[in-house]
Amino acid sequence: MDGSENRQIARDSLFLMAELRVEGAASEHRIKVRNLSEGGMMGEGDARVLRGDLVEVNLRSIGWVKGSVAWVQESRFGVAFLEPIDPRLARIKPSGEDPAPRFTRNHQPTTPGEVRKI
Repeated sequence: MDGSENRQIARDSLFLMAELRVEGAASEHRIKVRNLSEGGMMGEGDARVLRGDLVEVNLRSIGWVKGSVAWVQESRFGVAFLEPIDPRLARIKPSGEDPAPRFTRNHQPTTPGEVRKI
């Protein structure tokens, strides 16, 4: 498959934090996942990666996924996964995580006539 065929794979734009390990490096890097598909992702961060590097990415609700760096442009890079994933799983919040930030939840009065204080 050449590069133009890879672009036909549906990508899901999102903003997700993840950990990245580069094979042979001792440390992990916190990165931003900008888009995700079953075959790969675009990441952004201060990780020093080179085209061809073998990496592992810890994606929320999926776990560690192995891949190789397909391209690098400044602080952004593409990763081609070795095995396909279900990218929809990354949108699922792990149990125990609040589904919405506190400030966005609607106040539900507990007693009739209760007024929300701001």
